[in-house]
Amino acid sequence: MEIIRTVEKLREAVSSARAAGKTIGLVPTMGALHAGHRSLVDRARRENDIVVVSVFVNPTQFNNPDDLRTYPRTEEADAAILADAGVDYAFMPTAEEVYPEPDTREFDLGPVAAVMEGAMRPGHFNGVAQIVSKLFAWAQPTRAYFGEKDFQQIAVIRRMAELEGFDLDIVSCPIVREADGLALSSRNVRLNEQARAIAPKIREVLLASVDLKAQGYEADETARLTTDAINNIDGLEAEYFQIVDARTMQPVSRWSDAGDLGTVGCATVYCGGVRLIDNITYPA
Repeated sequence: MEIIRTVEKLREAVSSARAAGKTIGLVPTMGALHAGHRSLVDRARRENDIVVVSVFVNPTQFNNPDDLRTYPRTEEADAAILADAGVDYAFMPTAEEVYPEPDTREFDLGPVAAVMEGAMRPGHFNGVAQIVSKLFAWAQPTRAYFGEKDFQQIAVIRRMAELEGFDLDIVSCPIVREADGLALSSRNVRLNEQARAIAPKIREVLLASVDLKAQGYEADETARLTTDAINNIDGLEAEYFQIVDARTMQPVSRWSDAGDLGTVGCATVYCGGVRLIDNITYPA
């Protein structure tokens, strides 16, 4: 595996691969890699000739300076994981390399970016669009891989790719979980022992919401009851729980309001001061 620090070197590497007719799989990450990231890399390895993984904590998508400051950075361990996974190129640039001057672009991301994370974290998705559009332009991937834990983010990236005219496949990959159900996240390392014991209850409540649907509750009532259930657990506080159309990300009141992709329940929950996200898909 080659570690690349500059945009110029990355462009050279992928241009040579594309000239040779090879497919390129890109896995954008912010580092602090875990088994969830490894699942994305493994899929990219199976489906492409060349695999590029970016490791970059992107400052433009953090609207909370403390969150940016405390985000885990484990470059040496990340490099070892990527080498073991058979990655061809690990792109590990500095912020100055990625942003030699401020990125002032504003993306018209539309309704998919206006709700949930978009409402709670102003500017977050525009920052995501900035960095991912740069990576798409530099790496010229055939396919790019993203985890479904960040369900809304995938919809936003699809919208950005459409706006910018990128010709690639955006591949969504299933959530990877701990044995107790907690969705893998780089933020989990910030959970203290007590919070770590409580955090899996998020998944339990989401699974219980599926039963509420089966019992005949409509989507809006299911969302209200699920929010209450989260908040009734000592140590958990829901920032939001919304049941949305899986394509548009817009909240639905009735299950029948959803379109062809059905409904997803999206949760953001504080546990021990750590902001965790998860989601669940509802059967038709």
